[in-house]
Amino acid sequence: HSALILDIGLGGAFIEHRGRANEGLRFRLGFKWQGHEIAFDALVARSSIVRQGEEGVVSHSAVQFAKPHGDAAEKLEEMMSAFVVQLLAAHRANAAAESGGRGILGQLGQARRDRSRGLTAYRWDGAAWSSTPTSDPRQPLDGFTVAAYEDEEELSVLCRAYEEAGQEGRNLIRLSAELSVRSVAK
Repeated sequence: HSALILDIGLGGAFIEHRGRANEGLRFRLGFKWQGHEIAFDALVARSSIVRQGEEGVVSHSAVQFAKPHGDAAEKLEEMMSAFVVQLLAAHRANAAAESGGRGILGQLGQARRDRSRGLTAYRWDGAAWSSTPTSDPRQPLDGFTVAAYEDEEELSVLCRAYEEAGQEGRNLIRLSAELSVRSVAK
């Protein structure tokens, strides 16, 4: 069946698909990136129905990658690295308000910067996240600190990515967060 990948990380993905998926269901999840076929045997960790209508049931499922096919693990790491590079470039441009604020990212970034000057520290204890306002711009070892104006949905995605990442991935997340911290007006 077809599925829409809503979010992806090194350990799994969050997908939208037609029909129901029971926890524990095993299947093959495949997609293309830069002409490469990337496929994993996957396992449904959780699933919920998000819509029901004339065309049937639409569900969102969190899946864990169980086994890569061929060089899928290496290609996924390359893909994630490319996304991080793009994210860092966008954060740099946003922090510098490049393009004179003409771009949507610049406009949104400037509006958020104007609204808030504080920082928020997000900390992961291995089971749950906590967030607290802070004036300390340093990145904690058990999470990350960002500008208080950052989008909650994006931060939720970043928290999930942090949970699934290894040490190298967590270091990249902290580096990205550092760019957010630098964008806060003193």
